Amino acid sequence: MEKYKLEIFIPKTHLKQLQTTLQKVDAGHIGNYDSCLSYSEVTGTWRPLDGAKPYIGKRDKISKEPEMKVEVICLKEKLNKTISAIKEIHPYEEPVINIIPLLDVNEI
Repeated sequence: MEKYKLEIFIPKTHLKQLQTTLQKVDAGHIGNYDSCLSYSEVTGTWRPLDGAKPYIGKRDKISKEPEMKVEVICLKEKLNKTISAIKEIHPYEEPVINIIPLLDVNEI
């Protein structure tokens, strides 16, 4: 089974909704456990350019805001459904979702 770690950056106000969404698509299922994820507070920066419709911030001004970095495991066969579900609830016009392939510790 191929596994991926997703790193999702999202406002703190949307953390609970993201947790619920990830549980519905079975992301974070590890062995006999589900709903497994980690999160930590980080600071994000960005500058909206012409044509952007930012959730937070103003065009041509650098924004700096607290965000949550959420880390969760996802199986390859559930990856597309999981990414689609995240995008449906994510407030950002351009959500940052890093997809990192993982080695299975049991296969090393």
